[in-house]
Amino acid sequence: MPSTTPISRRPGDLAVDRLPEAGASLEVVLLQDQSYGADTDCGPRRPHRHDYHELIWTRSGTGHHLIDGEVSVVEQGSVTLIGRGQVHVFERASGLNGAVVRFGDELLHGDPAGRANPAWLLGSRGARTVTVPAGDVPRLESLIKTLAAETRRPADSRTVDLQRHFLSGLLLWVERWLDATRTRHRDADDAKLQLYRRFTEVLERDFARHHDAVHYAEALAVPQAALSKALTQVTGRGTKELITERRMLEGARLLRFTDLTVGEVGFRAGFTDQLYFSRAFKRYYGEPPMTYRERVRGRSH
Repeated sequence: MPSTTPISRRPGDLAVDRLPEAGASLEVVLLQDQSYGADTDCGPRRPHRHDYHELIWTRSGTGHHLIDGEVSVVEQGSVTLIGRGQVHVFERASGLNGAVVRFGDELLHGDPAGRANPAWLLGSRGARTVTVPAGDVPRLESLIKTLAAETRRPADSRTVDLQRHFLSGLLLWVERWLDATRTRHRDADDAKLQLYRRFTEVLERDFARHHDAVHYAEALAVPQAALSKALTQVTGRGTKELITERRMLEGARLLRFTDLTVGEVGFRAGFTDQLYFSRAFKRYYGEPPMTYRERVRGRSH
């Protein structure tokens, strides 16, 4: 699957796949009889860490991939979700037909006040594969083709909003299909997942104003230790890490898609001091806010 840019900072480092730097962070690759592995033209790929989220729609095909070291079998008629930061590689696959949708954090959380926020799907550990009802396949493929068409047309003032809108609809469908499955077969970690989903709703509402774990535990009426344990088991990250991650996401999104000053961006992400925000942003993303802005807008050399 081409298009992404593999980057490794030092010899022996795990390669990091990134989306093209300039423009909106969305890419759609249609798969037509694609194969991977040692005996194919594509050959084997090394394990790589995603700097984006990935949704793989498999209409047909066979094979398996590794996601965070765990084997995940290719399932026909299903969608597999791989979150940002996870390590992925197709070890072997043949006859793949479907599509891959890759997108950055900035296209999530498009409406902070919205009640429907499927971003929690991308935060859990391991892979999440969801079966698509046969009757919904035509709609799913039509929506993916619509997203692909949006990525090919020249960007205008409506591009990002439309991409967020269509992507949100796609993820909400996946959430609906997952919930239907879980209603029939309750997973062992159901209570922890439900708590995580409730946490993401409160976090989306309060991340700019409340940065302490105590607030979220009280808002959810659970002990602070129990909340942190549940979040760690589901996502691999504790309460404080998830709060910081959400604030940094807001900063990155505003730097990329607005012309607000660094101080204004920091304030909207919940920082009262511009210098503190700049230091925190550099610590999280590895570069200062303005350098990040220039890079993702394709202005850096």
